[in-house]
This record gives sequence, C-alpha cells and structure tokens, in this order.
Amino acid sequence: MEDHQSCGGKAQFSRAHVEKIPAQEGHIVQKPNVLITGAAGFIGSHLCERLLSEGWTVMGVDNFDDFYDPKIKRQNIADCLKNKNFRLIEADVRDEAAMDKVCSSGVEAVIHLAAKAGVRPSIAQPLLYADVNVSGTVTLLEAARKSRIDKFVFGSSSSVYGNNRKLPFAEDDNVDFPVSPYAATKKAGELICHTYYHLYGIRATCLRFFTVYGPRQRPDLAIHKFARLIERGRPIPVYGDGTMMRDFTYIDDIIDGTVAAIEQLITWHRGSAEQTAAFQIYNLGESRPLTVNELVAELEKALGKKAVKTHVPPQPGDVERTYADITKAARELGYNPTTPIQTGLARFVTWLRSTPDIM
Repeated sequence: MEDHQSCGGKAQFSRAHVEKIPAQEGHIVQKPNVLITGAAGFIGSHLCERLLSEGWTVMGVDNFDDFYDPKIKRQNIADCLKNKNFRLIEADVRDEAAMDKVCSSGVEAVIHLAAKAGVRPSIAQPLLYADVNVSGTVTLLEAARKSRIDKFVFGSSSSVYGNNRKLPFAEDDNVDFPVSPYAATKKAGELICHTYYHLYGIRATCLRFFTVYGPRQRPDLAIHKFARLIERGRPIPVYGDGTMMRDFTYIDDIIDGTVAAIEQLITWHRGSAEQTAAFQIYNLGESRPLTVNELVAELEKALGKKAVKTHVPPQPGDVERTYADITKAARELGYNPTTPIQTGLARFVTWLRSTPDIM
C-alpha cells in the first residue's frame, strides 16, 4: 500500500477534457479523466504512467509526506509531469476544501491510494494512521458525493486478513480480527466505501494488494531493504526463523489488475458490462507465496551475492503468512499475474543498480 501523499500548497485547477478514441470490443469508448491520490508513491506513480500511456487524462494528488525521502517521490512522478494529460495537485486528502475543489474539476472516477503505510509504524502512531487512513477516506468520499462522482477505487491491503488460518485468503473470509492499527484502518476504509455505496450509490471497488514489489518500491519494504543491505555486504534482519510467508506480487501485475478494476467500473456505469454488484472486493496477488528464507535465496541469485542474516525476534503486528485466492479477480477482471519472482527480482535489481542515489 502507498504511503500517505497529502497536504500542500495552492494549485491551479481547470476543467478536464475527455479524449475520444475509436471504440474497440472489450474496451471503454472514451478515456475519462480520473483522480489518483498518492500519485507519487510506488503504486500510484506506476498507475499514473500506465493510464497516461493508454490515453487517459490523470489528475494526481500527493503531499510528498516525509515517511521516506520526498525526493524519491518527486523522481517517481517526474516523467508524468512531462505529459500534457497529467496535472499534479499538492494537497492533503484530509483537507475538505482541497478535495472538494479537486473532485469538482471534472474527474469521472477516483482511485484512492494515499495512506499512511506500514504495519510497524502504525503501532507507534495509531492516532495518525486512523486520522489519515480513515478520516482521509471519508473526506474524499464526501467530496466525491458532493461532485456526483459515482466511481471509486480504494487501495486496501492483504493485512486485513490478519492471522487467518484458512489458506489461501478469499474475499469472503472473515476479516474481523486485524492484528495492527494499519490493518484495522484498511478494513475501516472498505467498510466506509460500502456505506457510501449503500447510502449514495457510489460504486466502489476495494483492491486488497498483496506485498507489491518492483522498481520504485518503498525503501522500508523487505525486498528493497534486503537488496540494499546485501549489495553493501551488510547483514539483513530476518524476523523469527525465516518461515514467515508472503505472497510477493510484481508491480506490473498489480497495475494490470487495478486498470481492469477501473475499466470495469467505467463500463458498468455506461451499461456495456455485465451487471455485477456495484460494491466489490478483489484480491490482487501472485498466489505463489514464499517464505522469507526462500525470498533471500532468490535475492542472492538476482544480486549474485550472499546474504549475511541476523535473526531477530518477530515483530508485533506482523502476520504469519499471506496467500491470495485470485479466483474472483481472474473470473471478473481477467486478472492473470504473469511475472515469476525470479523475473521480477531481476528487473528490480536492474532498477536499483541504475539508481545510485537510492543506494
């Protein structure tokens, strides 16, 4: 999940145009104007680039929060800023006036990826996480309601499953037992999306992302952190005995699923898609989990270097495993992750070594 991209300075707004494209079977007739929050984060910047490359008009909202170096986020979004169909607004999703103004500027759909991210930091700052992740989502939904925007995609997380014993995790599993404030805020976001669907008819799709990695991954996440340490010959911290499992999912596959979810909402609204329920939850994962020990072995191969492991106690709030059942996303979105961990890690290492200031 993205780290929160929020409050900033004043910006110029203008009414967006809609680019007409030839109709093609299975695709929307028009590429609409969409709003993406957390636009300069890891997932957000990749989504902006994909949509712009396909002819969409994108308004990005980001505050360049200092959870990690804001300079990295500005690098993430640099290419998008060169595109005439992209506008960046530096604002906070908790800022009611700013979100009202953004949503009244001609956007047709909202993709809400901005959040305070991270399980362990949420334990240290639960009030801040609740404020940003819950209040920010409500503020954005209210702005969408007032501007009659009825299509909303919410970036959720596999962390909502907690320590579910049933594997793999399916969308209809009980998620009433989160084990971190971050996970609880993500479930709360899903619930408030359903509330706005029920009360106001805002069609909402919640995407549960499973451990996303790839170029531009946040530097605090395991693959990025481990790769930098191994590259420098420094020990890596392995929590517990290394048998904790994660369903690592490459960024391109996540973006494929996210774009499919956006297009489903647009075509549903225009009457050209099957009339599925207007509130949906989808798992977007690889559905091939690895233990931490297996991940380190694959990283060693990708880097061509051996890791020095230091075992440390398990951390409060960490789940034991994640494992996505992607049957529903495959059936309804055509979701089909195609990037094995070896390929994804090789691409990540190439990016890491080509970006020396990240090292």
